[in-house]
Amino acid sequence: MLSAKSLFQEILDNDESFRLFCSIAASGEAQGGWENGRIAALVPESERGLAPKVARHGADEDKHGRIFNALLKKRGLEPVEVPHETDYTMLLEKHGIGLAHEQLKRDEPLTVQDIVTYLAHSRVTEQRASEQMELLRKHFADHPDIGRAVKMISSDEDNHLAYCHEELLRFARAGHGRTIQRILRESALAEIRIYRDVSLAVMDHMGRILGWPRAKAALLAAGIHAVYVYERLGGWRRMVSLKMPERRDALGGPATSAPEFA
Repeated sequence: MLSAKSLFQEILDNDESFRLFCSIAASGEAQGGWENGRIAALVPESERGLAPKVARHGADEDKHGRIFNALLKKRGLEPVEVPHETDYTMLLEKHGIGLAHEQLKRDEPLTVQDIVTYLAHSRVTEQRASEQMELLRKHFADHPDIGRAVKMISSDEDNHLAYCHEELLRFARAGHGRTIQRILRESALAEIRIYRDVSLAVMDHMGRILGWPRAKAALLAAGIHAVYVYERLGGWRRMVSLKMPERRDALGGPATSAPEFA
């Protein structure tokens, strides 16, 4: 039976598919770490209290990248170059989700509007990350090789999502509500397209590595398209709602260290 668990187990059991999976994940996390680090350095003076939380977000992303690289090293594998069409984080930036890298490379303070935009974009992408890691946590929390990594990253992604909700609600109370809702909607509709395209590209690469028969590849592609249809018809709305999280001040402390993998 084809299921999310059996599919990922197949990827996990093969060195080359696992190598590609971890390389894609590590690259995206490293880029997210750099982006958040730059944003933390450029937070406007009126929002300097937010800078430590943004820095903590970036430190978490850097940690996740190190974890995925450590999982590769544990199996005696080296990272591979990430195919352009599978680079979710880079494609998000290319399509305007997230602050432009050219802007972040300049040593010019960001505006409050930039921070609102950053948080709204992050609220959308962290929803996706939280859901994906929760799925892996459901099936692989007790796995001897990746269980600890999955649980730690999943908890971090939940913290990131909670932080976005709390900070966006603060900015909404300060008068940015309409702007936030507009950016959330635009970002969600763009993200679901990019996620569909990246998912199709990743499954294509995995299928070639694992030698999937044409029928299996077609079934997986149909499933990805079905998810997109659901999200386009209304599933995207889960990415734009805001509510005060149970985890308050989720990024208020220092980042936790990455586990050691023997």
